[in-house]
Amino acid sequence: MTDLSETGRAARPIDRSRLIYWGVASLTTVLVLGPILPIVTQAFLDKPLYDGTAGFTFENFARLVREPGMAQVFFNTFYFGALTMIMAQVFGAVMAVLVGRTNLPGRKWMGEIFIWPLFVSNLVIAFGWFTMYGPSGFITLAAKGWLGGAPWNLYSVTGMGIVAGLSQAPLTYLMCLAAVTKADPQLEDAARSTGAGPFRALWSVTIPMIRPALIYSAVLNFVVGIEMLAIPLLFGGPSGIQTVTTFLYDKGINAAVRPEYGIVGAAAIILLAIVAALVWLQGHLMKASGRFVTVRGKASRPSTLDLGAWRWPAFAFVFAFVFFTILAIFGGIFLRSAVTFLTPLIPFWKVMTTANFDLVFGSSTYVRSIVNSVVVATVGAAIGTFFIAVVALIARRSDFRFRRPLEYVALFPRSLPGIIAGLGFFYAVLWLPGADLIRGTIFVLILAFMIRYIPVGFGAIAPALAQIGEELDRGARISGADWWTTVTRIILPILKPALFSCYALLFIHFFKEYVTAAFLYQPGSEIIGTTMLQLVAQGDNGPVSALATIQVIITALFVILARRLLGAKIYG
Repeated sequence: MTDLSETGRAARPIDRSRLIYWGVASLTTVLVLGPILPIVTQAFLDKPLYDGTAGFTFENFARLVREPGMAQVFFNTFYFGALTMIMAQVFGAVMAVLVGRTNLPGRKWMGEIFIWPLFVSNLVIAFGWFTMYGPSGFITLAAKGWLGGAPWNLYSVTGMGIVAGLSQAPLTYLMCLAAVTKADPQLEDAARSTGAGPFRALWSVTIPMIRPALIYSAVLNFVVGIEMLAIPLLFGGPSGIQTVTTFLYDKGINAAVRPEYGIVGAAAIILLAIVAALVWLQGHLMKASGRFVTVRGKASRPSTLDLGAWRWPAFAFVFAFVFFTILAIFGGIFLRSAVTFLTPLIPFWKVMTTANFDLVFGSSTYVRSIVNSVVVATVGAAIGTFFIAVVALIARRSDFRFRRPLEYVALFPRSLPGIIAGLGFFYAVLWLPGADLIRGTIFVLILAFMIRYIPVGFGAIAPALAQIGEELDRGARISGADWWTTVTRIILPILKPALFSCYALLFIHFFKEYVTAAFLYQPGSEIIGTTMLQLVAQGDNGPVSALATIQVIITALFVILARRLLGAKIYG
C-alpha cells in the first residue's frame, strides 16, 4: 500500500490535469501581468524601455507634477467621473423603479430601448450627441430657431459629464432592475399596514433594499467616467479641456516629434492605482450586502405599484428621456449617414445621398476595418470563451491549490482601464523578444481584448457553474475519470447556455472596443473604432456616421440572433 501511495504521489505532478492547471495558471498570470510590468518599468526609465542605454529615474513623476495644467487635468477627470456617476445613478435608478415596479404604460418596450447604448461604443454615442446636440447639431439648430438659443453646451466638463452620465444610466438601470423586481413584497405590505402610502413604502422600504446595486453601479460608473476617452476627446479636445485619458492619448500618440514614454508611464501608473483602489472599495462596500437579502426560500411576487393619476405624467417623463437621449441619438447617426448635411432648415429627404456609404465601401481601408472588426469579434470571442471557461473551471471546480490566487489574477483586469491595457501591450510588443512578430496584427488586438474582458466572461460563466451540483464531479471521479474528462464530458455540456452568453458578451465588447486598440493598430489591422477616431480628428463626419451606422446594424443583428438562436442572456 505504501509503494502504491508513493507511486501515486510521484505520478501526480505529470498528471494531465495538473499540467492543465499549471499551464493555464502560468499563461493567465503572464497575460494579465504582461501589459502592466512594461508600464511600471517605463515609468522609472529616462528613455524608452527598448533603449538599451535607459537608466533608472524618478524624474518622470517630477515632470508629471511640473507639467503645465496637470492639476486641472486631474480635477477635470474627477469632476467628470463624479458627474457621470451622479447622472447615471439618478436616472438609472428612477427608470428601474418605474419600469420594474409600477404600472407605467409601455414599460416593456421602453425598458428594451433603454439598454441600447450598452451595445455600442461610447465613441458612437458621443458622435450621436455631437450630431444632434453639438453647436451645429440638428436639435441645437432647431432650438435656436424656435427658442432663440440652446440651453446646453457639450464643450464643457459639465456638458461632457451629463452626456456620459446619461449614456451610462442603462448600466445602473440593469443592476437596480434585478434588485427591484426581486424585493420581498411582504416588507412593503408591512409598511402599508402601518399607514404608509404606496410611494412612501416604495421610498422607505424598496429603495433602501437596492442599496448594494446602487453602491456597485455607483463605483463602476465613476470608474467608467475617469477612464472614458471618446466623450472627453470629442468634446473636450476642441475647447482645450483634458482628462487623464486624453492626456495619455495625446502624449502617447499625438506627440509632435515622438511619444513621451516616461511621462505617459508615470501618468498611467497613477490612473491604474486610482482605478484599482476604487475597485477594491467597491468590493469592500459590498461585503455587508448580505443584510439586504430579501429573496428567501418562500416564493413571492412583488406587487405592482399603481401610479394612479401619475401614470401618464410618468409615461411622458420616461418617453421624453428615451426619445431625447436614445432614439434621437441613434436616429441622428442614421440620418447623418444618409444625407450630405443635416439641418432642420432643409427637409432631410431633399439632401439624401448614398455618397457616405459609397465612400466607405469604395475604400479598401474602411472595408478592411469592418472586416477586421468582425473577425476580431468572432474569432476572439470564441478563443476568449474557451480560455475563460477553463480558467473558471480551474478556479471553481478543481483541487488546484492555487485556484483562489488564479481567480484573483483573472479578475484583476477589471481594474485595468482600456487605455492602459493598450499602452501596456504596446510597450510589451516593443520590449519582449519575439513579440514583434504580432506587432500591428489583429492577433495582438484579440489578445489584448481577451485579457481586458476576462472578468466579463467570468461573470457570465461563474454563476451558472455554481448552480451545478458537485456530486456530478465526484461521481465521475469515482468512476475513474480525471478532472479534464469530467469537465469536458459532464460540466461543459451543462454550461452551454452560459457559454453562449459568454460568447455573445465578448463578441459585443470586442466589436465595440476602440480604446485598447488605439495604441496597437497599424495599417492593415484597423478596426471600425480606430478608423472612426481618425475620421473624427479630421472632421469627416459623413464617413464617421456611415461606419457608426454599420457598427450599430451589425451589433443589432448579432444581438437578435444570439438571443433567438443561441438563447444567450445579454445584459439581463
